[in-house]
Amino acid sequence: MSWTAHDIPDQHGRTVVVTGANGGLGLVTAKKLAAKGAHVVMAVRNQKKAAAAVQEIRTALPVASLELVALDLSSQASVKEAAAQILAAHDGLDLLVNNAGVMAIAETRTVDGFEMQFGVDHLGHWTLTALLLPALLRTPGSRVVTVTSTAHHMGRAVDVANPHLEGRYGPWRAYGQAKLANFHFGLGLQRELDRAGAGTASLIAHPGLSDTDLQSVSVEGSGGGVSQRFFHTMARRTGMSPDDGALPQLRAATDPAAKGGEFYGPLFMNNGAPVRRPVLRRFGMDRAIAKLWEVSERETGVALDVHASAGA
Repeated sequence: MSWTAHDIPDQHGRTVVVTGANGGLGLVTAKKLAAKGAHVVMAVRNQKKAAAAVQEIRTALPVASLELVALDLSSQASVKEAAAQILAAHDGLDLLVNNAGVMAIAETRTVDGFEMQFGVDHLGHWTLTALLLPALLRTPGSRVVTVTSTAHHMGRAVDVANPHLEGRYGPWRAYGQAKLANFHFGLGLQRELDRAGAGTASLIAHPGLSDTDLQSVSVEGSGGGVSQRFFHTMARRTGMSPDDGALPQLRAATDPAAKGGEFYGPLFMNNGAPVRRPVLRRFGMDRAIAKLWEVSERETGVALDVHASAGA
């Protein structure tokens, strides 16, 4: 039997954080969790769009429990401020969905000097996860869900000497690296949680080709790139709806049978129903994860230490 949003268990009493919850898959994720009773912390950059998203949810669900937190993943200072605000308001967290991201844009840098796609899609979420980890570890059965893409298959593991692809930038090369970093991060985090004997679980999900605003932002951010326009058109014609595209991350986030280290994606032969996918271990994956940890800690100055977080 296909898994749908109707299968999401009751979420009353649970506090969840969703990045990029003002549009696309993040907005759907926030809606579905709120509809099941969760208190949803919508961590977003564009506060005008966020206010509209809150109104959209509350129009359909007047009793929705929502909270807005300003979060610009391209700024480490903003990430730290957002984490501090969340921790001040919530002693424990049940779920963190690392959903937000950018795709195949022209070369640009974050305020901290990071390549934008690696900086937003991975390094911003790295810091947010590390800082929120104490609250997650205090909560039995908590989860971290990191959203990747099938584009991780075309990615290359991060180069310790050149993580920001200076002199080697290509929009899709950078996107592939960022999405592979998301994939490695989800697996590496589960490994660290296992080593510490922690009850928190780390899972990975990908939406497949979905018709969301990520596609239009990609076209705009690339200056109207040919390949970006192609995928935008394909998403509009044959891609899944945002409601269907969000199902893998919703299942990873809420299915009682889901376990740490699992990877969820759509089954295209069955109307996009989300299924567990095998984690295909590439040659050198352990080394790639170790390099990602080294680069992430060096670039952000933030250590992701499960043992230390458990005592915080």
